[in-house]
Amino acid sequence: MSTRTTTRRLAVAAAAALVLSLGATACGSDGGGGGKSGSSSAASTAGSSASAAAGGGSVPKATGDITVFAAASLKETFTDLGKKFEAANPGAKVKFNFGGSSSLATSINSGAPADVFAAASPATMKTVTDAGGASGDPKTFVKNTLTIAVPKGNPKHVAGLNDLTASGVKVALCAKEVPCGAAALTALKAANVNLTPVTLEQDVKGALTKVELGEVDASLVYRTDVKADAGKIDSVDFPEADKAVNDYPIAALAKAPNKDGAAAFVAYIQSPEAKQVLTAAGFQAP
Repeated sequence: MSTRTTTRRLAVAAAAALVLSLGATACGSDGGGGGKSGSSSAASTAGSSASAAAGGGSVPKATGDITVFAAASLKETFTDLGKKFEAANPGAKVKFNFGGSSSLATSINSGAPADVFAAASPATMKTVTDAGGASGDPKTFVKNTLTIAVPKGNPKHVAGLNDLTASGVKVALCAKEVPCGAAALTALKAANVNLTPVTLEQDVKGALTKVELGEVDASLVYRTDVKADAGKIDSVDFPEADKAVNDYPIAALAKAPNKDGAAAFVAYIQSPEAKQVLTAAGFQAP
């Protein structure tokens, strides 16, 4: 083999080696870049999913009218939460019907159009679930406790349940069918106190109004109602209230005209944002 031929072959081999080296480097760069891009994309997707879950991504969105039947003691908090819910769901409009839980349950069982029921006791919710009116199992979202509401300054010097039986002390209670009335009877029994109220109201707001107007000297109502009206009345806590704590269940209704809206609102009431509003108002976590 001549020296020229040998030199030519060495040059060709060197050129081939250079091409292979450059190709490998290019592939390594593309592969490394692609790998990083793929990893970043996967991390971004995972981060988005985690963020959605942490931020309540499981709470469905809603549109249309959502009719909520709710216990009277929820009026202030639910009115606030309804506005917040609408702000998060621009296509939705929440309409409330507040009242005594027992009368609301009766209306639902009679066919009144409603999407959600939030009751002040499991017993009143049970009348709806027993009739097949609930969609799924009701969820307890808060608890509430009784207190004695008295006029500003507590002119009758009420210090506990026994003082409600004193001569000249007029007392308002909720009717026994209403959750606040059933809770009051439980507390009075626990204290071994027997009294005759001058009026029986159909919801807790009615019993509270009697004190505000000066028509009675005291009434047994929820702590949340007194807190919401602290500028007009005072309250007296009593130990037997711990024997009559009410659970508040909520459920979407089986015949809800807006089933998606009902599910979204029920989910929202159990969200961290809603719980913060409820506990700030004096409700207890379940």
